[in-house]
Amino acid sequence: MTRKPHRNRRGLFVGAILGAVAGYFAGRAMGNPAMGIILGAVAGSALLYRINPGPWNRP
Repeated sequence: MTRKPHRNRRGLFVGAILGAVAGYFAGRAMGNPAMGIILGAVAGSALLYRINPGPWNRP
């Protein structure tokens, strides 16, 4: 039996929200909050989509 990779939609959504908030503050410090929001959302969602395993669906 092979194991599925740890990926879920909830991690994608939470990562986008947290990344956008963190990107806003980082972008505001560098002078462009809109670009920080976009890049932070993309980076955060990609990171949590892969790392956050979610619940184990064991029988």
